Amino acid sequence: MSNVILKNSAINVVNLEKSVITQEGVLTILNGINLDVKQGESVAILGPSGSGKSTLLGLLAALDTPSSGEIWLDGVALSKLNEEQKAALRKQKVSFIFQSFMLVDTLTALENVMLPAELAGVKNAKEKAQAMLDRVGLSHRLTHLPKQLSGGEQQRVAIARAFICEPKVLFADEPTGNLDGVNGHKIADMLFELNQESHTTLILVTHDLQLAKRCQRQLVMDNGHLQEENSQSSFDTMPLANAKEA
Repeated sequence: MSNVILKNSAINVVNLEKSVITQEGVLTILNGINLDVKQGESVAILGPSGSGKSTLLGLLAALDTPSSGEIWLDGVALSKLNEEQKAALRKQKVSFIFQSFMLVDTLTALENVMLPAELAGVKNAKEKAQAMLDRVGLSHRLTHLPKQLSGGEQQRVAIARAFICEPKVLFADEPTGNLDGVNGHKIADMLFELNQESHTTLILVTHDLQLAKRCQRQLVMDNGHLQEENSQSSFDTMPLANAKEA
C-alpha cells in the first residue's frame, strides 16, 4: 500500500478479521473487512444488533486487537504499536462517544469534560469545558455528578468531553441513542459542524437512519461483512433490524 494513499486516509483497513473462542468453538465476528476513510469524511455504520458494528469501532480506535489484518490510523500501522503507544496515539488524535457514557463517577460534569483537555495540556481547559457544556445545554449542571444526571444529560456530558480537544477522528457509538428528538438533532448538528469546521473525520455506529443519511457514506455490517450502500433507494429499503427513523 502506497504512502500516498495512507497520507490522504484517516483510516485504512486491509483484510481485517476478528474471532473469539467460545464453548461451541471459534466465533468469527468480523470477516475480511476492507475499508478506506479519507480525512474529513463522515461515515455511518449500520446493521442489526450483534452484527459486529461496535467490535469494528473498537478495533478502528485501537481499543482492541484484531485476529489478523491491518489497520492504519492517520497513517500509523496499529500492529506496530505497543499498548502505551496506542494510548498516546488515541490521546493525540481521537475522541470517543461511548454508548455507556464512560464518565468518571467521582468527577462533576465540568471536571469530566475538562479531564481530556488537561491531560492533553490544553490551555484554559476550564473555560473551554464550560463553553462546551453550555453548547450542549448543560450550563446549569456544571457541578453535578453523573449519578445526579439523567441518561440523556450524561450522554451530553460525554459528547462535550469528546469535542473539547477538537479531535482528528471522532468515533461515536449510538451518539444520539439516549436523547430525545430535540436534543438528538442538536447533538447531530454539533457532530457535523465539527466535521465541517475542523475537518474532523466522523465514524458513527447508529440505528438512526436519519442520522446515517446525513453522513457522506453509509456502510452496512451484516454477519461480519461490511457493505457500502451506493444507492439511496437501496439504503432506504435495506432490512435493518432495530433500525429506526428519527
